[in-house]
Amino acid sequence: MGTFSLFKSYGPLHCLFIALLTLGSCNDRKTENTKPTETPNIIFVMADDHAIQAISAYGHPISQLAPTPNIDRLAKKGALFTHSYVTNSICGPSRAVILTGKHSHINGFRQNGDHFDGNQPTLPKMLQEVGYETAVVGKWHLHGHPQGFDHWKIIVDQGNYYNPDFIENGDTTRIAGYATDIITNDALDWLQHKRNDSQPFFLMVHHKAPHRNWMPALRHANRYDSIKFPLPETYFPEFENQQAAEEQLQTIYDDMYEGHDLKMTKSLGSTELAHNPWTTDFERMSKEQRNEWDAAYLPKNNAFHKSDIQGKALAEWKGQRYLQDYMATIAAVDEGVGEILDYLEESGLEQSTMVVYTSDQGFYMGEKGWFDKRFMYEESFRTPLLMKLPGTIKPGTKINALVQNLDFAQTFLDLAGAEETTSEMQGQSLKGLLNGSIQDDDFRDLIYYHYYDYPAFHMVKKHYGIRTKSYKLIHFYDDIDTWEFYDLDNDSLELDNKINDQTYTSVIKTMHQKLDSIQKVYKVSDKEFKRAPQEKVDRAYKQFKRLRGQAVN
Repeated sequence: MGTFSLFKSYGPLHCLFIALLTLGSCNDRKTENTKPTETPNIIFVMADDHAIQAISAYGHPISQLAPTPNIDRLAKKGALFTHSYVTNSICGPSRAVILTGKHSHINGFRQNGDHFDGNQPTLPKMLQEVGYETAVVGKWHLHGHPQGFDHWKIIVDQGNYYNPDFIENGDTTRIAGYATDIITNDALDWLQHKRNDSQPFFLMVHHKAPHRNWMPALRHANRYDSIKFPLPETYFPEFENQQAAEEQLQTIYDDMYEGHDLKMTKSLGSTELAHNPWTTDFERMSKEQRNEWDAAYLPKNNAFHKSDIQGKALAEWKGQRYLQDYMATIAAVDEGVGEILDYLEESGLEQSTMVVYTSDQGFYMGEKGWFDKRFMYEESFRTPLLMKLPGTIKPGTKINALVQNLDFAQTFLDLAGAEETTSEMQGQSLKGLLNGSIQDDDFRDLIYYHYYDYPAFHMVKKHYGIRTKSYKLIHFYDDIDTWEFYDLDNDSLELDNKINDQTYTSVIKTMHQKLDSIQKVYKVSDKEFKRAPQEKVDRAYKQFKRLRGQAVN
């Protein structure tokens, strides 16, 4: 492990219970046990691409104009994590890490398009072994069918917001309605009618929202039209000594599709979308849905055409449209969380149930001019994480320790009283942080990150790195070979790459040593740094520029 300690409380999970205690059977769920239980039920709610900037409990100016009162209930009644991160900021790999408690190079799912090996040990399988009933509803995005779940109903691939297709027991069915509402209703239906009252349960509720292309529920289509959100101070960036940031293709005003992403129309009075290379979302709408959608968007699109704005003003307008739709899409997610919390209170399950809310990664809301994720910079690396468990977590707790989605599996197994985890699990149980027996500074010294999905959408280079409480070291290594180092205490926006600053020579040397040591701990081999052939990179740049409608030389 080198000259430093990765885990200050490093060691195997300690079994705190001799026998698994299960919830008593009860025909009337409103009279179920209201005392804290040593083997809690667990409801894990995960959105897709939900930035901490968009949760009002985190206090960001944008979220104060579009609050999330139900998600905030978890912070008030439980814990809010201020330094929660992912190991790989992209949809499928993040889900694989959560299921396995293993980094991407160990669980085998490095990038979207890979196929998850469901035969390996996973969290739901291990919970089944200690008496839990398991279920997952919503987005899966790992290819193949879920294993280790007593019940599953998953949205096809990325899913669609309106009238999406779901797979249940191998059969695919199109369900009329709005995806977020359908997933919430499926979760409640399982809780109310399908689970076994005599077993503790583990339920994963995986929302599609607010994934691109940000289509709000019809009831929220005009929710934030009158709100002017503050654009980040870095909305028009000047990249210096940041080559990977310069060469990305995820800038709001350059790389979004006007029709597909921003719902812009071709001309005044028209409802036909502008540049829209992916048309399926609107083709799936019923006539009634489309009419209601057009009635909501036509007036504001007409106002845009009449304004005839160009240049910087147009770039800012696009940022506003993006934020309005993104925040409106989250509104239904927040409502769904509220419905689940209300059910737990009404049924008597609140005291015996842990509720977790998170996202599969962070997201850009205009910082550096961007949308999407992928980079190890804070906005996409950092994720929301809120947990509530009466009797264990004190209301209003803030946890500042460095934690990752790598830790979820071991945390839930620890709470479930599981005596063992697979030896390949690489996370650390958060239980001590939740009950206050471990202090934030005693938990972990640093976290490791590795992104592989290149060349791919948005053309973010492959990179890996480490973050401590104060510093970050990143290596971009595909078709470029550059290092970046940030003093986070003095440069929280990560604008000033200090890799060549002699003031930090000693610190950077230590960070390199820590990086080498952590890669040994996590069994990172040289094969993880394979680069794509340059001709493949060149083809990808041309492909995505064509898709964007740009001229290609």
